[in-house]
Amino acid sequence: MISPEFLLAALIVVLIPGIGALYTVSTGLLYGQRASVAAALGCTAGVVPHLLLSIVGLSLLWQMNAIAFQFLKFAGTGYLIYVAWAMGSSRGVSLDLALPQQNLWKIARKAVWLNLLNPQLTTFLLAFLPLFIPTDVSFPIIGLLGLGGVFMAITFAVFAAYGLLASRFRKRVVGSPHLILWTRRLFAVLFAILAVQLAVAAP
Repeated sequence: MISPEFLLAALIVVLIPGIGALYTVSTGLLYGQRASVAAALGCTAGVVPHLLLSIVGLSLLWQMNAIAFQFLKFAGTGYLIYVAWAMGSSRGVSLDLALPQQNLWKIARKAVWLNLLNPQLTTFLLAFLPLFIPTDVSFPIIGLLGLGGVFMAITFAVFAAYGLLASRFRKRVVGSPHLILWTRRLFAVLFAILAVQLAVAAP
């Protein structure tokens, strides 16, 4: 059974701005509502591999294997730097108001990779989910799956809300080419900061 304590703790954790939330907000601000929902879906889907690793216990081995952690950490750092560079180096000052469907898939795929290459998500789920599983249950995997599913639902709801709220300010951004350019640069700097934080994170 999902406890109120878990729901509150999960909501607080998801509300804290991170890589996924920042990407969803920037997408909603620059490309609108549909794009922000695609980003939220991608970020949520990126949780699945980490959840599965936690459930089968591989994440425990992951924490013990510093080489594996370091490899994924620097892969994630490199991808964040790429996202920052791609956003900051764009010289375009106009946005396509009718975002093509294939671009929505591209946005979602990028969101998946952002969460997929975040090794801290695996270690967080390993430490967080078992706290809410009773010690006397016969099949803890079922409980972990249920908690993980609820955590993903909360993640999507919060990220989508962030993105949709950001998209409400999109008209102001679209109406100012210089504001578009500086908005891209601002988010590029923020992604670069997150890349540095991930690079120095301990296993």
